[in-house]
Amino acid sequence: MRDNSKFKRGLEQLEIALNEDQLKQFEDYYDLLIEWNKVMNLTAITDYDDVVTKHFLDSLSIVKLENVSRETSKNMRRNIKLLDLGTGAGFPGIPLKIAFPSLDVVLMDSLNKRINFLNEVIRQLSLKDISAIHGRAEEYGRKEEFREQYDCCVSRAVARLVSLCEYCLPFVRKNGFFIPYKSIKSEEELQEAEYAIGQLGGKYIRQVSFILPESDAGRALFLIKKNAETPKKYPRAGGKPASSPLLTK
Repeated sequence: MRDNSKFKRGLEQLEIALNEDQLKQFEDYYDLLIEWNKVMNLTAITDYDDVVTKHFLDSLSIVKLENVSRETSKNMRRNIKLLDLGTGAGFPGIPLKIAFPSLDVVLMDSLNKRINFLNEVIRQLSLKDISAIHGRAEEYGRKEEFREQYDCCVSRAVARLVSLCEYCLPFVRKNGFFIPYKSIKSEEELQEAEYAIGQLGGKYIRQVSFILPESDAGRALFLIKKNAETPKKYPRAGGKPASSPLLTK
């Protein structure tokens, strides 16, 4: 294996312990990412140390949410259902699955060729209780077998928070959590999303901002709890969550 000392230091800072098999899975994941990235656009970040900090450790930094950290760490060991919406190349869902194997993970993305890549990662890493689905949130968020079925929905998608809330909260069960990964300067996005969060049945609990381990890159995580069912009219179709976000009454 290549020098993974930086990865191990970052894991120690996050208080995450991985065995050798799990470390090897991350190595294999990286190799597949770089191999497939030669023929399709999966990531602009290809240097191993950069992938470690900006993809692997960033994905695992969900444990920085202290309350959900202990709670999440316990939950991640009792088969909670987690949806990674707009997963792209599998971040954060695949790193979370590797680190917390008992998670029941669904990866969803609107681009089918990414799903082909994710299925190959799942196969080659011999991951269980994880699936990759080609679909759009507006469609699947209205399907009975997906709507309000997940304990936690995560997303590192680039959409603004107000739009992400409409995409993600319909999937979360009552008393579950939506946890978006945002930039360290996202207070304006949070204020903009306040009305939408309430309309969609959510409640903002808190955020945690920090510098990623072994990096100078900033990250903010928002903890949004699902307190009530999302009204059936959401998510709206036709790209409306992005083009006409829920800003006011």
